[in-house]
Amino acid sequence: MAGERLPTPPIWMMRQAGRYLPEYRATRAQAGDFLSLCYNPELAAEVTLQPIRRFGFDAAILFADILLVPQALGLDLWFVTGEGPRLSTVTTPDGLSALKPVGAIHDTLSPIYDTVRILRRELPPETTLIGFAGAPWTVATYMIAGQGTKDQAPAHALKDGDRATFAGLIERVTEATIEYLSAQIDAGAEVVKLFDSWAGSLKGPDFQDFAVEPARRIIAELKSRHPGIPVIAFPREAGPGYVGFARATGADCVALDNSVSAEWAAQNVQRDGCVQGNLAPGHMVTGGQDLVDETRRIVAAFSGGPHIFNLGHGITPDADPDNVALMVETVRSSRA
Repeated sequence: MAGERLPTPPIWMMRQAGRYLPEYRATRAQAGDFLSLCYNPELAAEVTLQPIRRFGFDAAILFADILLVPQALGLDLWFVTGEGPRLSTVTTPDGLSALKPVGAIHDTLSPIYDTVRILRRELPPETTLIGFAGAPWTVATYMIAGQGTKDQAPAHALKDGDRATFAGLIERVTEATIEYLSAQIDAGAEVVKLFDSWAGSLKGPDFQDFAVEPARRIIAELKSRHPGIPVIAFPREAGPGYVGFARATGADCVALDNSVSAEWAAQNVQRDGCVQGNLAPGHMVTGGQDLVDETRRIVAAFSGGPHIFNLGHGITPDADPDNVALMVETVRSSRA
């Protein structure tokens, strides 16, 4: 994250604490349900540490969820088994005005900061602690639809039909995200990451207005409050929007999904600094020589500049931990 090219890239995985690990499933059962796990600092710290113990990753990412911020702003949040999150919605000016003030979010989110403090004490000193939040557009899509959607159509409809309410919601989430990430840094996070999982559905000026500009504001304010804090930005499926994203937002590193090739990204994105990625998560399921070959190809493609090895998206619950170990071994045995 200091912009250095290293002989062997550091490695961690998105969603590295999760259902593919039997020890995670045991701890979640102990917690009772997903949200109880998120808000139990001792257990959330435990699942964050599990993949570090098992695989020796170079970074740990805080175990939490991007939808804790909408909950802290006053929305109801629950999870339906096998279907995912559900929220009460914000689709009108009255709904927007009913949200809690940004300063009130810490009342709900204080256990998350306690988790960060525990991790800062428990992690090996050489292991970086990453905090995170969802980017405003992605978080807003859930707040508007009340759940995940295939094409984010409800959010696009509000954006196009009631621009003032939509822009007000983006503004509120942007302000809350600044406060949330700043508090994580105060508690001990050494790097923060901004996940814009649905950035790819923003086209034309909307990408600039609702993916680039909120990220720029968040990063600028965090760096003003916490000089030198590194920030990773992940505008997933941005395609050509990856080009220049670091310069436009001030991000220190741009995470890449696996819809773009490492060779293309090395030429077009890595020229501006650090990149993270971008092995297809399916290799964690299928393993074998294809996993080894693709891992080596990505390491080689990015060997000319700063690179953090990662997946192109989160590891899936059906992944085999042995394949994760093989990936780690392959990265660490690859010398540029």
